[in-house]
Amino acid sequence: MIVFKHLWLLALLPIPLLAYFLLPALRQRALAIRIPFFNLAAEVSGARVGAGSQVFTKPLWDLIAGLLMWVLLVLALAEPVKLGEPIQEKVISRDIMLAIDLSGSMGEKDFPDTNGETIQRLQAVKNVVSQYISDRSEDRIGLIVFGTRAYIQVPFTQDLASAEEILRESSVSIAGPHTAIGDAIGLAIKHFESSKVKDRVLILLTDGADTGSRMSPLNAAHIAAEDGVKIFTIGIGDEHGEGQYRVDFDTLRKIAEITGAAFYSAQDSNALSQVYTEIDKIAATTSEKPIQRSEQALLVYPLVAALGLLILSFIISVIRVLLMERRHV
Repeated sequence: MIVFKHLWLLALLPIPLLAYFLLPALRQRALAIRIPFFNLAAEVSGARVGAGSQVFTKPLWDLIAGLLMWVLLVLALAEPVKLGEPIQEKVISRDIMLAIDLSGSMGEKDFPDTNGETIQRLQAVKNVVSQYISDRSEDRIGLIVFGTRAYIQVPFTQDLASAEEILRESSVSIAGPHTAIGDAIGLAIKHFESSKVKDRVLILLTDGADTGSRMSPLNAAHIAAEDGVKIFTIGIGDEHGEGQYRVDFDTLRKIAEITGAAFYSAQDSNALSQVYTEIDKIAATTSEKPIQRSEQALLVYPLVAALGLLILSFIISVIRVLLMERRHV
């Protein structure tokens, strides 16, 4: 299909005809000079000669070529494009908030990586979550870090490279040594208020138990459920530990159940990676992109044709003059 981006410019096409029929002919008085070779000059110029007057007219080819060049230039101005076949893709589109625990216990070097070596818990999380972020080309990603307090590090964005870089620059205890799970959920709920998409997902990862949030985790979960936010919880660490080293798996399970999501326990890098893959499958939603068509600009063709006509007209005029000169030699 060929369409014009500026279709209204085609209204310029009849201007030469309107000018010819509506504008008065240009008449000028001039002194006459008698010359012996007047007929030859009139014949060479293509003029029609009447008694006592000389009217200079263009050859028919020049008139036709001029009109064709005008049409081609107007077509080029209207910018014709060739549209390809309509393409409609199905994509995944969500707002996903990641809440990452940066409390003091995340600095423990007891988390097995993919090679079986033990690395810092936070480093293992960064490795997996960074890859997860880079794969979300059709989602908006946000990042909350929490310890004693919860902070928005990255508001919802599709600038995934920046979000990944900010995550990698995060360090243990920058938000305080304790674990405020309820506050992290509350902050996410508040930030989701600006989201206009239907599918809202919070992925909360912690290796500890709530130690004094201003809002209890379960109360925050109920509010999230009312707002349509699903909270997938991930616990790493020892649920039988003591103090800051104990993970409250029971509370994490209840948070997930209240919001219609799921709880996972990840005790090594492979399991953590599988958890994020599983969450992505469960929380996936499909939406249709608007129909798109490829465009191929065609304005170069009428421009080239107009230039070709101009060159051809010039050549024909030169040939015509040479033939007339040879005829009268």
